[in-house]
Amino acid sequence: MKFQNSLLFFLILFSLAVYTQNMKEYTDGWEGEIENSKTFNLKVEIENLGFEDALFKISNDHAIINYPFKTKNIERINIPFAENLFFEGTIANNGKEINGFIKSGLLLYHLKLIKSKNNSFVGAWDLLMVDKLKSQKFYLSIENGSDNDYQAYPVFGDNRFTGTWCNNFQKSKNQILFSDVKTGLQFKAELLVNNIQLEIFLGSHLITQIDLIKSKTDWVIGGFSTENKKSILQLIEMESLISNDSLPNTHSVLISRSGKLVYEKYFDGYNASIPHDMRSASKSISSAIVGIVKDKSLFKNVEQSIFDFLPEKYQTQKDSLKEKIDIQSLLTMSSGLDAIDYGINANPKSPAVEDNYQMSKDWIAAVLSAPMINSPNTKANYGSANPYLLGIAMDSLVSEPLEIFMDKNLFQKLEISNYIIQTDLNGNAYFGGGMYLTSKDMLKFGELYLNKGKWDSKRIISEKWTKSSFENYRVLENTTDKNGYGYLWWHNTYLAHGKVIEAIEARGAGGQYLFVIPYLKTVVVITSGNYRNGKTQQPEAIFEKYILPYLEN
Repeated sequence: MKFQNSLLFFLILFSLAVYTQNMKEYTDGWEGEIENSKTFNLKVEIENLGFEDALFKISNDHAIINYPFKTKNIERINIPFAENLFFEGTIANNGKEINGFIKSGLLLYHLKLIKSKNNSFVGAWDLLMVDKLKSQKFYLSIENGSDNDYQAYPVFGDNRFTGTWCNNFQKSKNQILFSDVKTGLQFKAELLVNNIQLEIFLGSHLITQIDLIKSKTDWVIGGFSTENKKSILQLIEMESLISNDSLPNTHSVLISRSGKLVYEKYFDGYNASIPHDMRSASKSISSAIVGIVKDKSLFKNVEQSIFDFLPEKYQTQKDSLKEKIDIQSLLTMSSGLDAIDYGINANPKSPAVEDNYQMSKDWIAAVLSAPMINSPNTKANYGSANPYLLGIAMDSLVSEPLEIFMDKNLFQKLEISNYIIQTDLNGNAYFGGGMYLTSKDMLKFGELYLNKGKWDSKRIISEKWTKSSFENYRVLENTTDKNGYGYLWWHNTYLAHGKVIEAIEARGAGGQYLFVIPYLKTVVVITSGNYRNGKTQQPEAIFEKYILPYLEN
């Protein structure tokens, strides 16, 4: 009996210890192994579309979701298959494929589902944007632990995945829960004495489980290499400098001349299948969408006020000066709003700076609450609030979800299917940046503009719009280089053999560049990962010193 009482007492003490963990004891680095390299490469399948027993399925090496659904209209499919997760899409006229999006977190993942022999529609969803993990290492940094308070940040050994944006940190007894705002993944962890059992979910559906122990050595992240095929153009000096890290974090360089791919190289483990975060380089894609909407006569002209397109509740923020903010002023970063994201005259406290309005509950209200510092269409200053408002305007004009419109009228016509669109808090396509495209598909987009709105002999955008887009309207006052600016396109000049070469560019943070050089009938794409080292403009040096001289020859 004494033994039983002692055992009971011990079990009670142990139980109390387990259920009252102080997060300070877990504040450390933890690590484990993802079960296999394709765990986050998911198969998506729609069975029996149009019938009573229709089923939406997601799986990896095991079934994750089997969701029965009904749809009255198979031409416009909407499937809310889990909490805060849905698939929307349209079936092609020939009935052989479905193009659509999975909305998870802040991302719209584009999927193409192909009809199989058994009449199911099947496609792939690369949740972490990579075709296969090169490292199965998984790390968890638990920080600032105190009683029930903490932050937890997952880190993947494969750093080609752009990372998580975690929040909503909760603790209940021996469990912690948190979410990734970006991908929509949910994390639940059981805190044990010497380890942590972590589960990763889509909604409430388990994807995988990872057993974590405390890290005893430095984390091993990245360090991958890429095997490349030989290209027509040889850029040996550039490749040598990239390989010895003199041109660090260069992920890809692609070049086409007169529509022919003459150079294609990938580095640091990147390849042709991985959609890269293009950051603000995708603003130029936003400009193209505005042009397509205009070509369809869905708005009259670029002189229309932004308030013509905003919901009634925002009309109270209109005054005699803000009323003059028109489509053209937003396309040319000339709205006059105090919305300068960086550089000269930037006001980091302005509610219209991207870092600030994205933290607000109502992005439109935050942007419009900013004071005017110039009259519209007089001075240009770079700020993402300008194209953000364009996206709101375009969304109000099209008769279907904006992302579906974009897919039908631009991406499908360019035969682009492997891409991701970032959204705002309301799930609307974000025109301020953050689209993911492969380097090769970004090259296609540049060729579309080089060919004045045509691709593969097909007219996609009017020549008039592409010409207007490439005009140099005014100088960006906040930039050191005082670049000219078009309709969300940068202007720059380079020297080659004493000759000045003009380029029109899409640019994104970290070194995402699309160069269109009409004089040389050339398009160049460079993607990079230089986000915090002051080398975001490194592609300009690569282009001028190590590419342009060979193009001139």
